[in-house]
Order: sequence, then C-alpha cells, then structure tokens
Amino acid sequence: MKTTVQAKPTAATRLHPAGGRRIQVRRSGVHGKGVFALQPLAAGERIIEYKGEVISWPEALRRHPHDPSDPNHTFYFHIDDRHVIDANVGGNAARWINHACDPNCQADEQDGRVFIEALRDIAPGEELFYDYGLVIDERYTPKLKKEYECRCGSPNCRRTMLAPKRR
Repeated sequence: MKTTVQAKPTAATRLHPAGGRRIQVRRSGVHGKGVFALQPLAAGERIIEYKGEVISWPEALRRHPHDPSDPNHTFYFHIDDRHVIDANVGGNAARWINHACDPNCQADEQDGRVFIEALRDIAPGEELFYDYGLVIDERYTPKLKKEYECRCGSPNCRRTMLAPKRR
C-alpha cells in the first residue's frame, strides 16, 4: 500500500531568521509529540525543512512498518512517484508536526525538498499543524478511515487524515 502526503507549492520565504530557536518538540494534546511555536511566526514564513533520508518507494515499502504495533504511523513524506523522505533516518523536529483538518501550516515541495510554512500568523505556544492529505490507492472503507482517524478537534474535522477522494 502506498501512502502519499500532498504538498502545496507557495512562494519561497526565508528559513532561518535571526533570533534563536523558534519551535520546540513536546507532548501534544492531539497525538503523542507535537511541534510548538516559541516565537511569533508570520503568515508565509518558512519554518522548517522536513529532513530525512530520500529513498525509493520500493525501499520505503520494504522498511514499512517502522513500528509493527502501529503499522499506519510512519515518518514518510511523498516527494514524487519514485521518491519518499524517510524522517525515521536523519529526520528532525518537522517529523513531529501533527495533522489537522484546519491547519496553520502547509507543506511546500520544491525540487525534492519539503518545507513547512505558516498559513497564518502563529502565536508563541501554539501547536503547528498541516493537513497530511493522505492518499491511498484502495477504496476508503469505514475501517480504513478509522485506521487513519483524525483527532484534531476542528469544527471542520473530516474525522480522517485521508484526503477526500477525487470524483
């Protein structure tokens, strides 16, 4: 099974402004660990690059699952039909950014690299989220949607991290 996270292109912004650490990984009320703003982050600001080992999809499928007790959880980020970033190897804090159906960030893929950027101004203490928009080739059954359950709590929550199927 191939899982895809969609990236949305946006304008380039600076990655490392002066002023020290801007984000921190800590326990999340949504799921496990999360990433939180330590400083104000401006709309359109590039916050962090999603780092990890770039591997082929066949290699990703060979490595999957990282955790047999939670087989649908990975640190994979789809780049194109041939490549994926495995943040389980050489990953950084970006791998801990949780999904939300009404996110404050988005993923921007540029030339095989993925950057997380703010969609709106983000205050210190806010958790960062982007919409994973997972795409799975098989039919979305209630069981499959439950396996990818969303816990974001947004009023517009889809109840799943899966992207809506195109009709």
